[in-house]
Amino acid sequence: MTTAEHVESPASGHHLKRVLLSFSGEVFGGGKIGIDPDVVNAIAKQIAAAVAEGVEVAVVVGGGNFFRGAELSQRGMDRSRADYIGMLGTVMNCLALQDFCEKQGIETRVQSAITMGQVAEPYIPRRAIRHLEKGRVVIFGAGAGMPYFSTDTVSAQRALEIHADAVLMSKSGVDGVYSDDPRTNPDAKKYDELTFDDALRMGLKVVDAAAFALCMENKLPMIVFGMEGEGNIARVLRGEKIGTLVRAA
Repeated sequence: MTTAEHVESPASGHHLKRVLLSFSGEVFGGGKIGIDPDVVNAIAKQIAAAVAEGVEVAVVVGGGNFFRGAELSQRGMDRSRADYIGMLGTVMNCLALQDFCEKQGIETRVQSAITMGQVAEPYIPRRAIRHLEKGRVVIFGAGAGMPYFSTDTVSAQRALEIHADAVLMSKSGVDGVYSDDPRTNPDAKKYDELTFDDALRMGLKVVDAAAFALCMENKLPMIVFGMEGEGNIARVLRGEKIGTLVRAA
């Protein structure tokens, strides 16, 4: 398939072959500190269902259910050190998701941008691609291995390196891209589709501007969708029309 064909596939409901699925850490905590096993198990079941249908799935997980570097730095901690603590939190989430995926019978590998050989492979894009080709789920931990990079931006970067067809951004409390925050503005308009240019020009905050810009420059389509709803993860992994498709002009 060409890149242009991939751009059309999310909106038209065509099957996606390889995707990068992004979760915030808050999702894994069910809105609380730590890991909610029921939430992670439900996510693993939906990923397993998509893999069984032939979708190659890579995952990036944040660590906000344990630590948020930007917030810790506002309380006086050095920003770089705070970000590294947050990266370690992401690896805990990765290992939890790996465990539940393997309980579903899906082979899973965790790759960490910070070397920790006893629990994860080092991040090696070519190896990740090979795992995906063999039907394994690959979960990327420790962010970019460097401070000041958000989960959104790392998701876009990893998706590009593994040649994903689309980056799928899951969000809690919002089911797509809106003109304003629908939680505070009932008149906010939801977009079924828009361009990265439009999203950046309007200053839409649902995804980091750096992630939008990276995808725009490389013509990588993004789908922003809500976690809420029965089977939403499996639906978006299959390429069903859900959420908001953001694409290059």
